[in-house]
Amino acid sequence: MTSPSHGRAHPPTAAGGTGEPVPDASAPAAGHREDTGSRSRDAFLDNAKYLALVLVAVAHAWEPLRDTSRATEGLYRFVYVFHMPAFIIISGYLSRSFEGRPNQLRRLVTGVIVPYLIFETAFTLVMRWADTPDKSFTVLNPNYALWFLIALFIWRLTTPLWKLLRHPLAVSLVIAALASATPNIGGDLNLQRVLQFLPYFVLGLQLRPEHLGTVRHRTVRLLAAPVAAVALAVAYWSVPRVERNWVFRGAGAQELGAPWWSGPVMTGLLFGAAVVLTACFLAWVPSHRTWFTALGAGTMYGYLLHVYPVQLSRVWDWYEPGWVDSPAGRIVVTLAAAATVTALCTPPVRHVFRFAVEPRAQWLFRQDAAAAARRRLAAERPAREEELVRAAR
Repeated sequence: MTSPSHGRAHPPTAAGGTGEPVPDASAPAAGHREDTGSRSRDAFLDNAKYLALVLVAVAHAWEPLRDTSRATEGLYRFVYVFHMPAFIIISGYLSRSFEGRPNQLRRLVTGVIVPYLIFETAFTLVMRWADTPDKSFTVLNPNYALWFLIALFIWRLTTPLWKLLRHPLAVSLVIAALASATPNIGGDLNLQRVLQFLPYFVLGLQLRPEHLGTVRHRTVRLLAAPVAAVALAVAYWSVPRVERNWVFRGAGAQELGAPWWSGPVMTGLLFGAAVVLTACFLAWVPSHRTWFTALGAGTMYGYLLHVYPVQLSRVWDWYEPGWVDSPAGRIVVTLAAAATVTALCTPPVRHVFRFAVEPRAQWLFRQDAAAAARRRLAAERPAREEELVRAAR
């Protein structure tokens, strides 16, 4: 879909259709087996997921360069305010149909929990080999970016509850605010982040196609650039004045050396800023099919696999050469991160790593007798039809 003339915008639709977009089951938005068929996917959402993933990878690549450049640190903070919220809002939007049915729970386990266990184990083994021989396994304390899978599992399981509440967003904001004022929640399952990012998922659950159509309105698109520029200036201003760790939403206020009441205040400020910047981001996401639209079906692969080049680049001192810490070097790092995560979303990579990212793991579950009978009948139907045709002759 392209933006209509006269400044009017319609909700994004499934390719070749109109009205409600077909819910996307691809990750990290949902934890369902991917469907790469263009007829059942929404180009706008696939574009948004891919571009948000690029921001995630680029921001991770900037981390070793933050302390030597105020501009890089400011840009890093600007991206961190909204890149994960944007991802999580999309995840919530694509989780609207989740009701806890058996088939949905199976897909949640095979699409989120099993990949989490596989990649948590793989990450530990890789880091043992590359850097820390005595690194311990920490299944309950997610390594690096793997916290998102645990969070997605918890949020998705609670989706039916949020649908029952009269004011779910307000309740989730209260929970996030209380978490931000509660130190030492603990590292298990990264619950501090799970709770502080919860409102973005709940917001996504509340969105409808017409809301996404609103951010595509010409007026919003025109305002997006100046609003983002102001936010970038504020991020630059904050570098020597505000603790960086606020944007990670991973600690209570007291742990950041601030009074307890600053936690709820920052929760509200960051939520407002993230929603506005996510709207600006979505306003400029193409709604038609582009060269990278198909890559939106592989964002789980890019998300889970990009952590290895990111971590190994630090272990193997790829940032050590002096030219890297220069304006030209930062541009090279940015382009390299974007190119790497793009490659990791491509079909050949998905084919190789499908066993880990989208395992079927049918052995985990009891066989549904009714479903098995339906599959058996479906398999036998062609033979029976052929018999009837021969008999008729």
